[in-house]
Amino acid sequence: TFKSVLKLAFLLIGLSLLIVSLTNPKMGTKIKTVKREGVDVVFALDVSKSMLAEDIAPNRLEKSKQIISKIIDKLGSDRVGIIIYAGNAYPLLPITTDHGAAKMFLQNASPDLVSSQGTAINEALNLAKTYYNNDEQTNRFLIIISDGEDHQEETKQLAQNISNDGIKVFTIGVGTEKGAPIPLKVNGSLIGYKKYKGETVLTKRNSNLLKGVADAANGSYIDGNLTDKPVRAIEEIIGNAEKTEFETKQFSDYKDQFQWFLGFGLLFLVIDVFLFDKKTKWVTNIDLFNEEKTKK
Repeated sequence: TFKSVLKLAFLLIGLSLLIVSLTNPKMGTKIKTVKREGVDVVFALDVSKSMLAEDIAPNRLEKSKQIISKIIDKLGSDRVGIIIYAGNAYPLLPITTDHGAAKMFLQNASPDLVSSQGTAINEALNLAKTYYNNDEQTNRFLIIISDGEDHQEETKQLAQNISNDGIKVFTIGVGTEKGAPIPLKVNGSLIGYKKYKGETVLTKRNSNLLKGVADAANGSYIDGNLTDKPVRAIEEIIGNAEKTEFETKQFSDYKDQFQWFLGFGLLFLVIDVFLFDKKTKWVTNIDLFNEEKTKK
């Protein structure tokens, strides 16, 4: 009876270990420090309500996301960060080498993420200054994508100050000078257009503001209504920039541990195979269960 129970136990344990090995259990992680060469690129994306205007397809905001996403695709080992702003500026994604995460966070950018409306480029400029690591002397780029509405007098001065800190500023304008109304939608369905004192509000691209910001920061302004134009321009600018070596910490992959479960599972099954219900000659000779002593 004991032998039968033992044989069944070995069989069940062996099968259980094989099943566990099929799940490919993993354990053990460590942080690796990897040296990379690149530049730091921060995108400041305007998510004000005016960016929902559909004077360029599908709308200004979605066009801006397309531009940023395609620029990220062109980056090599460069680090990227994202700021969103309207009436206030908020960090959407800190500086990172994870381009996949950057594109994922980018897709969630919308006016709903910002509590107050407007186009506070000043807020974005001030926040951008805190994004870069001053201990690492990397080439730094700030790319502002906006329709440029809501001019603020001190914007050019702030742009000049940020340029003095070694940050190269480039602006990309989306929208048309002719302008378009701001659609109001509920669950994707159009219910009307934004109005002020009974009149439909027309939002127009303010290229002069964006050009002024870029000029004050010794950068340049790029028309963003055609996606390929700003993507090629930024790719060339970053491609020609001097790359700086920096360190980044990464979590190494989990180590596979299935081989241990597989090995012990096979061992128990092999023991089960050679553990016969009936006595074999070699088992009788070695008196495995002390049966001879029991008889005496």
